[in-house]
Amino acid sequence: MPQDAETFRLPGTGSALLPSRIASGFYPERQDRRPSALSRFLSTLQHKTTSPLRLRPAGFASIVPVVEGYREEFIGMSPDALAAATSDCRSLLRRHGLVRDSVARTFALVREASRRALSMPHYDVQLIGGWIMLQGMVAEMETGEGKTLSATLPACTAALAGIPVHIVTVNDYLARRDAEWMGPLYEELGLSVGIIAQGMSPEMRRAAYGCDITYCTNKELVFDYLKDRLLLGRAPNEMQMRLDRLQNDGQAERLCLRGLPFAIVDEADSVLIDEARTPLIISGAGSNAFEARIYQQASELAAELEEERDFSIDRAKRAVELTETGDGRLAELSSGQGAFWTGRHRRREIIRQALHAWHLFEKDRDYLIRDGKIEIIDEFTGRTMADRSWERGLHQLIEAKEGLEVTSQRDTLARISYQRFFRRYRLLAGMTGTAREVADELWSVYRLPVVRVPPNRPVCRTNLPSRLFADSESKWRAVLERIREIHQSGRPLLIGTRSVATSEHLSELLRGEGLEHRVLNARQDEEEAEVIAAAGQQGRITVATNMAGRGTDIHLGPGVRHLGGLHVLATERHTARRIDRQLFGRCGRQGDPGSCELLAALDDEIFKAHLGPAGRGLLQKILLSRLPGTAWLADRLATLVQVLVERREFHARHDLLQFDESLEDVLAFSGSGE
Repeated sequence: MPQDAETFRLPGTGSALLPSRIASGFYPERQDRRPSALSRFLSTLQHKTTSPLRLRPAGFASIVPVVEGYREEFIGMSPDALAAATSDCRSLLRRHGLVRDSVARTFALVREASRRALSMPHYDVQLIGGWIMLQGMVAEMETGEGKTLSATLPACTAALAGIPVHIVTVNDYLARRDAEWMGPLYEELGLSVGIIAQGMSPEMRRAAYGCDITYCTNKELVFDYLKDRLLLGRAPNEMQMRLDRLQNDGQAERLCLRGLPFAIVDEADSVLIDEARTPLIISGAGSNAFEARIYQQASELAAELEEERDFSIDRAKRAVELTETGDGRLAELSSGQGAFWTGRHRRREIIRQALHAWHLFEKDRDYLIRDGKIEIIDEFTGRTMADRSWERGLHQLIEAKEGLEVTSQRDTLARISYQRFFRRYRLLAGMTGTAREVADELWSVYRLPVVRVPPNRPVCRTNLPSRLFADSESKWRAVLERIREIHQSGRPLLIGTRSVATSEHLSELLRGEGLEHRVLNARQDEEEAEVIAAAGQQGRITVATNMAGRGTDIHLGPGVRHLGGLHVLATERHTARRIDRQLFGRCGRQGDPGSCELLAALDDEIFKAHLGPAGRGLLQKILLSRLPGTAWLADRLATLVQVLVERREFHARHDLLQFDESLEDVLAFSGSGE
């Protein structure tokens, strides 16, 4: 049973999911109740034993013939008759709830409106995906299957039923693109659409959230929620808001959101899993921030210390520890620097952060310097996160390391993890092309079942064998050789890299070979639409970070299909196999031909961070032996490293959730807010 028994129903039953239960109250949201260990165990056991039968795609396909039964009713209607039919659907949904027959009739109406407004009627598999999402589940649909259009089915149905809808995407570009792309369909049905993006004023945000359907990014949404919580306090209620209106304090009018009724999360695995390692924090000017001089001194002292002798680094855990020798050397170096440095514990903590800044954070991989400021690069999307900063002085120490003006440290005003935030939605659904590896985690954390939707057309993607090289030099030679080979055939190439620095290094190599190309990374984010629009043209070479890995549609140019379609070449393994699959999913979409392959090296980031020198040495010996089967064995071992990293990341997310929950208990006891 998905999510909360009071709010949700069993899939496939005729019992109503009542809009009043989802959208009732002045600020609707679900109480984040924590079940006991026994309840979690029994729920997980039930899910594992019953989901293979209960969540079969064939069971959800029954919606298709019911929708087809209403097709003739709408197809010949005049615009005025269609508007009247929209009003009828609205009344039915609000009276009877989201029962199958009412939903099927609304789906048929939305499909006809899409045909008229966009010339894109929904495929049967999109109807199935929409039905899955409307029941509070994650629809796993192959890349290129039209998830953006699929989301309009549950979104329009819920909006017509009077439920405000948030469609959550991974970046501003996709939020604006999808809202503008689907806008004519919503307009055809008389529904209003809002867009939330960086830099918007509070008034513009309130207007956007006041629309029937709002497209927004996960980060903007969570920060707006935290701002509301700062206004409302810990336990807001309807009586409080009524008193507020009587007193004319205007607090209710300053809220951004109308609550958390229904969210459809695009790229659900990225938002709910990958990005769940980092809590979202609102901070204000600190009253007791360290002076810039202290950060400068800490950065200079850290630069004097030597690895192994003075400190050790565990790159897999991203942890730094001072040795006894280092502790003594630090005391010697800092003597006479001021009163701050006389405290041993204080001294060790700030130097540990400074060593993090020097050795675990790299320019053009973890951050950019733009207009004299540090801009953090999102590891999973490849985009910069404007106005975001690291906490506990790390941001200031990186500024000192790069010789920039050191900003003041800020105090935490409110914080929440993605796990706790999204569990507060009355109805939560998602869609993605890569959820099967994290299906258990989606269930255990969010009570979100995953249902795989079959493709509309057979997938014609050719997966070429992965290759692992002993060092980067060998890898880049092989990469250039493959690029020349594919380019000579006339096929377009999309080459995936993990960081800005790597994309620019490959760009230099390509220029040296005289190969014309385009680069898409966090520096060229304003050119994204133009670069992606041309990436499928004959002979085009595009080098991109993860910015091209999710939500981007690369359409094949004239004649490319007959040449074999787009070829995707990954130059490094990511920390999750799903991210590699997302990149490969840029080719072979909707029955188009395409091919993909992965070329990696033992000195890539994932192996340096998560495989010790002994492990890398063993793999290197296997590769250099050139015995039969060594390439296959090395590839399997490299995949095993990814699996181990995925498990480690899962435990990191689990630890964050536990810490967030324990912090909530402490704040509740003290009477503080979020």
